[in-house]
Amino acid sequence: MTQVTAEKSYLHRPKAIGITVRRLKFNPHAIRRYYFANSPVMSHLLTALSSTFPIGEQFFVHSVRNVRDRVQDPQLQAQIAAFIGQEAMHSKAHREFNNAWRRDDYQLDRFQAWLARKDHHVKSLPPKVQLAITCAFEHFTALLGGYILRHPEVLSTLDDDAAKLWIWHAIEEIEHRAVAFEVYQHVYNDHRLRRMIMRSVTAGFASLTFYSTSQLFLQDKKNSMPKIGGNLFGLYLLAKMLLQLLPEYLSYYRKDFHPAKINYSHSLTYWKQRMATQYQVEGFQQEQQPQLLS
Repeated sequence: MTQVTAEKSYLHRPKAIGITVRRLKFNPHAIRRYYFANSPVMSHLLTALSSTFPIGEQFFVHSVRNVRDRVQDPQLQAQIAAFIGQEAMHSKAHREFNNAWRRDDYQLDRFQAWLARKDHHVKSLPPKVQLAITCAFEHFTALLGGYILRHPEVLSTLDDDAAKLWIWHAIEEIEHRAVAFEVYQHVYNDHRLRRMIMRSVTAGFASLTFYSTSQLFLQDKKNSMPKIGGNLFGLYLLAKMLLQLLPEYLSYYRKDFHPAKINYSHSLTYWKQRMATQYQVEGFQQEQQPQLLS
C-alpha cells in the first residue's frame, strides 16, 4: 500500500519548469588533445574541470537530498528531481570523457583520489554548510556556462564531440542554476553564511583549478610548451573571461541576489536550436519538434 501511494504521488508531481533531463551520445575518443581554440592552456583547464565533475556533481546532489524532505513546495520538489537527473547525466558523460583521456597518459587517478578524500570530509560538515557550498559552486558553473554560450566565437574551433559535451553541459547548468539556491532559501535563508561560504569556495576553487591545470600542462609539457601562440591566446581568453564575469560573480554577495536575475534566455534559445539542427542531439531535437509543428 505504501509503495502504491508513493507511485501515485510521483505520478501527480508537477513537471519541472525549464529543466529537461537529456542523455548525451558523443564519442570522447574522437576529441583531439587541444580541443579548445587549439590552446593547451584552455584545453587543459577544461579537462581539469572535467576531472572534478563526477565527484563534485554527486556531492551537489547529496547536499540537496540532505534536506529534500524539508521542502514542502511541490513545484520545487519537481525542480529538485530534474536537477538530480541532469547532474547524474553530467557525471556519467564526464566520467566517459575522463576515462578517454587516460589514453594520453594524463595522471588523473591520483588527483581524483585526493578529491574523493576531500569529498568524504566535506560530507561530514553540517547539511546547511554543504548546501551553501553547492550554491556557491552552482553559481560558478552557471557563470562559466553562460560565458561560453554568450561568446560563440570561443566555440568555433571545437570539433563536434567536444562541442556537444560542453554546450550541452553549459545549457543544463543554466537551466538548473537556481535549484540549490531556492532549496537553501526555502530551508535556511541565511545570507550571512551563504556569502561567507562563497568566499571560502572562491579561494578553494581558484587554487584547485590552478593546481590541476598546471599538473596536466606539466605532464604534457613536451607538446604544450612549444605552442606559444595557442598558450598566449588561451591566457588572453582566460583573463578576458574573468574580467567580464566579475560583476556577475560579485552579484552573489548582494542580499537580493537570485540566480534567475541573470538573463540567459536568448543564448539558451540560440544554442538549443543549434544543438538540435547542427549537432543532431536527440534530446534537443525532441524539444524543437513541437515548435516546428505549431
